[in-house]
Amino acid sequence: MVDVARPLAVAATHVTKRFGQGDAAVTALDDISVECERGSFTAIMGPSGSGKSTLMHLLSGLDTADSGEITIGETRLSGLSDRGLTELRRKHVGFIFQAYNLVPTLTAEQNIALPSLLAGQAIDSAAIRSLAATLGLEGRLRHLPAQLSGGQQQRVAIARALFSQPDVIFADEPTGNLDLQRGLEVLSILQRGARELGQTIIMVTHDAHAASYADRVIVLADGKIRDTMAGGDALSIAQTLARIAA
Repeated sequence: MVDVARPLAVAATHVTKRFGQGDAAVTALDDISVECERGSFTAIMGPSGSGKSTLMHLLSGLDTADSGEITIGETRLSGLSDRGLTELRRKHVGFIFQAYNLVPTLTAEQNIALPSLLAGQAIDSAAIRSLAATLGLEGRLRHLPAQLSGGQQQRVAIARALFSQPDVIFADEPTGNLDLQRGLEVLSILQRGARELGQTIIMVTHDAHAASYADRVIVLADGKIRDTMAGGDALSIAQTLARIAA
């Protein structure tokens, strides 16, 4: 049962998504329903081809469902124009993807501040420096993306998503290009964002240890939800994933 004191940040109701046509059609998601409360940290797991990335793309409005309904807050995505959807994402949604999507002509600091600038928000340079220090980007804020390593670019992308404190952050393997220590720091930051700042985190990951930082783990297989765990340690999550993938 959903706690009425914590309204829903994101919800999918009977969502189906297919790719291709005729005999070549593939059902990526089959009648999926998911609810994520505000301030929750949800990990989405599953074997390759299970539909986890497709689900994240639909929940974030980056793709459209063939049927069913998706809402962010109280806004139905199906009722929005392209411009309205862009505005909703700009003001309320943050993204952390494996493709960093940094603007090559902007410095690291400018990339971090960009979503806030586009939303017309004031920029707190001290807050950027503090976040950069947490992510190990000291001395790199004036560098262009081409002057940064892959791991540093990933940390800039993470800082960009976190800086404006959006209502929902969608993260696709956010620690995939980081060393162990930086990865743990990023997961701790995401966890604190949910618990202390009320941000809603939805993370796709194949890493059971990363998923153990979440409040809830949803496991997909063949486009369906096969299990939902209320958190858990890395071993129990890995065992559940292995059982479902078998």
